[in-house]
Amino acid sequence: MNNSIWRKKPMHMFEQDMQKSELKRVLGKWSLTAIGIGAIIGGGVFVLTGTAAHFHAGPALAISFIIAGIGCIFAALCYAEFAAMLPVEGSAYAYAYGTVGELFAWIIGWGLILEYAMGAMTVAVSWSGYFNKLLHLFGIHLPANLTNDPVSFGGASVNLPALVIVWFVTWILVKGIKEAASANNLIVVLKVAVILFVIIMGAFYIDVANWTPFIPEETLVQHENGEMLPAYGWGGIISGASAIFFAYIGFDAVSTQAGEAINPKKDMPFAIIASLLICTVLYIAVSLVLTGMINYKNITGDALKAPVAYAFDVAGQPWAVFVITAAATAGLLSVMLVMMLGQTRVFLGMAKDGLLPKFFAEVHPTFKTPWKSTILVGAVVSIVAGFTPISLLGDMTSFGTLFAFTMVCLAVWILRFRDPNRDRPFKVSGLNIVAPLGILVNTFLILNLGRTAQIFALAWLVFGLVVYFLYGRPKSHLNTRE
Repeated sequence: MNNSIWRKKPMHMFEQDMQKSELKRVLGKWSLTAIGIGAIIGGGVFVLTGTAAHFHAGPALAISFIIAGIGCIFAALCYAEFAAMLPVEGSAYAYAYGTVGELFAWIIGWGLILEYAMGAMTVAVSWSGYFNKLLHLFGIHLPANLTNDPVSFGGASVNLPALVIVWFVTWILVKGIKEAASANNLIVVLKVAVILFVIIMGAFYIDVANWTPFIPEETLVQHENGEMLPAYGWGGIISGASAIFFAYIGFDAVSTQAGEAINPKKDMPFAIIASLLICTVLYIAVSLVLTGMINYKNITGDALKAPVAYAFDVAGQPWAVFVITAAATAGLLSVMLVMMLGQTRVFLGMAKDGLLPKFFAEVHPTFKTPWKSTILVGAVVSIVAGFTPISLLGDMTSFGTLFAFTMVCLAVWILRFRDPNRDRPFKVSGLNIVAPLGILVNTFLILNLGRTAQIFALAWLVFGLVVYFLYGRPKSHLNTRE
């Protein structure tokens, strides 16, 4: 028996897990890349561009995307090295368990749970905003108390579309990974086509005056909760990078699908890096078009929930508004699908190791999906999405993402020193520079998140440590290993 909190899961146990896995291996490198793009393109382009421009960076949002992208590239390279070495479900959690130790792995896993759950909730609220705008185009208006959370509405209300759509996605995920991946591929093609349409069409309606000054002078801006916070200037650009970091979490969601990949050692690194690079270029272009079409100060009220469609509305192009709104409504579905897919696969990996109850590892005999945990995740995500404002959810997701990225950069760096001779199908060049820069950039962005989100996220991590010492550590399968 090994009671150390730094005990590591042996490689042969990972190999046994892969051999015993009941999941279907049906995903090739382009399906995996599409899963990454499906997760990345969504909330970041269609929603958070408005929030980050108005509350943080102004026209300099493009610089915020570049900074966030740089932080992601460091983490993506580290993820790719790990994913090729340990192609198992569980993402960064599994990588840390096999290399750095159980407590480290638990903290990463707990952070990933926060990232994916909050990500799905944020996107559900975003989807509701675009869905309501789509209904408005057809002259249908739902009551305000059924389309807003109690904080935004200021009284008894529920965001009913957000709540309902989560259950629809849950149903798709319970049915099976092949069906989910096929649906995702179609939506990804649609989303990329619309993003290119926004960039090309929107370029004709750019007013250069909206970019002046490109980096607005620092001032205080009132947020949705009434709080006055610093914005703009270089401080706003950095806080904007922190706020929109949520938009990049798709590439690490790819790594949760290793158990369903046909050739994970080769295809995972390719999909992780390709999806990130493609989406970073698209993000920068869209942010420039959006802030050129409409002044960042005018992105308020309903425009915060659907800023890209709003910009074309102001430009007097109702047909474009319809195309963008319909595509965003469909496109955000794939983001939610990947977030909830990643969440359940992290649960599955942790439960297989005994750190969480067996409930989370039970696979449906017909659908071959972890159906019980999928339904539980759907229930929690739908309730929170129905009653919480989007700004807090976005920051909480960014915290979980940045935290996981920091831990992965640290873990892969430690492993290079501890086990330099290990077989690495994909090896990062210059890791002694890449890993420390990844740690520094991601930690710096965490420190620039909203204070409320930082407090809630830290409380979540403390709660996770309590669960680990009361349940995870004593129940760990490594307790029974000779």
